[in-house]
Amino acid sequence: MKKELTVITKTSDLDDLISRFSDSEFVAVDTEFIRETTYYPKLCLVQLSNGTEACCIDPLASDIDLSSLFALMENENICKVFHAGKQDMEIFVYLTGKVPSPVYDTQIAAMVCGLGEQVGYDRLVSHFCNINLDKSSRFTNWAERPLSDRQISYAVDDVIYLADIYPQLRQKLATGGRDKWVEAEMRSFADLSGYITDPDTAWKRLKPKSKKADFLTRLKYLAAWRETEAKKRNMPRGRILRDDTLMDLAGSNPKNDNQLNKIRGFPKNQNNPFRSDIISVLGKAATDDSMMEVTASVRKDIKPPAATVELLRVLLKHVAEQQDVASRLIASAQQLDDLATGNHLDHPCLSGWRHDIFGKQAMQLIDGKLALSLSGNEIRLTETG
Repeated sequence: MKKELTVITKTSDLDDLISRFSDSEFVAVDTEFIRETTYYPKLCLVQLSNGTEACCIDPLASDIDLSSLFALMENENICKVFHAGKQDMEIFVYLTGKVPSPVYDTQIAAMVCGLGEQVGYDRLVSHFCNINLDKSSRFTNWAERPLSDRQISYAVDDVIYLADIYPQLRQKLATGGRDKWVEAEMRSFADLSGYITDPDTAWKRLKPKSKKADFLTRLKYLAAWRETEAKKRNMPRGRILRDDTLMDLAGSNPKNDNQLNKIRGFPKNQNNPFRSDIISVLGKAATDDSMMEVTASVRKDIKPPAATVELLRVLLKHVAEQQDVASRLIASAQQLDDLATGNHLDHPCLSGWRHDIFGKQAMQLIDGKLALSLSGNEIRLTETG
């Protein structure tokens, strides 16, 4: 494929490109963006390739309308291929309110193929294309214009090789009978709810250690307030208040300015516009009568049996090695804890392909119907009932 270093800056040229791509089976997609000083990402560049043509699109150009690009993202006849594409998808959700569809993520596919945990793009290119990429432009300022040829070359490489890798991955998965596994993962990857943060559930991402109802209620109110302010002001959450400061506020429950000043990390500036807001938010939390409901929404504070968890970890490692699948994709540490404590409601390991290769044996192990033993350096599984 010829590498084109020109960048599309006009609507007519973009429309022509999308028209040429309209009969493609798939389009490899990547974006460059910045969000260090904002809540929402600022889209700076879009790269596309259909396997025969690759180019960059400048969304910051003054004479460009991205409507045809957004239509391509919604075209159900063309698969949009990303690598570790959650943030790229988030950008399109922010700009259009919709998730691109259908989609395929090569990082997830690579994990199913046993190529490791969270496989990087450069490693994937090396594995399938035997090429070592120059990643020196990764952290350049993508909002600055003009873009250099080196920046453009780096950016377009991210879709040129992605378009080469996608058919190889599909073939590898189909040969191993695992293409349906990836299809199942893509349904979750394309779920709109995964890209929109509800202020009322923002507290959950903080992973609080305390399960006390009053603390969790205050944290819920504070996190919802911060999320709303961050969106309204288009500022990073941490610039409103850091996570640890939010936790301290929920734990200390200050009632006035003097008590606020004692909170570690809280801005001491008396003109801080958030002071009165925080006191008000904490006051509202104190009148909330759903504290028990909030507590019930947290995983029950039951310490999982250590021995059971360790056995599940051994089983998981064994299954991952036998199946040549990244263990992290099969089950997380939290999911193993949930299995060990009997928290099985809607557990991902108890349905689909995860159940077939791991969940069924995990439940047998927990129920005493499966034994683990060593034979030399090999783990042996024996059904006992």
